[in-house]
Amino acid sequence: MRIAVGSDHRGVGMLSQAMEILRQHGHEVIECHSQVTEGTIDYPEVAAKVGTLVSKGEVDRGLLICGTGIGMSIVANKFPGVRAAVCPDELTAEISRRHNNLNVLCLSGDMLGQNALHGVIRVWLETPFEHGRHERRIEEIRNIERKISAGEWP
Repeated sequence: MRIAVGSDHRGVGMLSQAMEILRQHGHEVIECHSQVTEGTIDYPEVAAKVGTLVSKGEVDRGLLICGTGIGMSIVANKFPGVRAAVCPDELTAEISRRHNNLNVLCLSGDMLGQNALHGVIRVWLETPFEHGRHERRIEEIRNIERKISAGEWP
């Protein structure tokens, strides 16, 4: 898979480890950087770059890291077709893939331990989407996105 990755200043240390994990699992990593060259890196710009690539189908998935993961998920979810969420553990990562076909994994650079990082990413990469009743719900999300884009919501 091609996976776009990015972080703010609070996720930089973990991002290099995450990229190495992705590469070890045989995936191509596309780095999305901020225009800021020093100091604070604000998460919206980075999350928008990853969200855009996932939304346009230029990458298969995205991985974002900020202090909590929450800010990144808020921004990434602004883009049609993106399903982003914070996954603090392996079980959440598994369910997010099986039920929601999560295509952007958001992680906390402050709260996720180094030991848990590999497991969460591995489960997110390896867990398949279950389809069935979950596919119907994903299609409902797509329909809502289309109506919003067309100015037909509510």
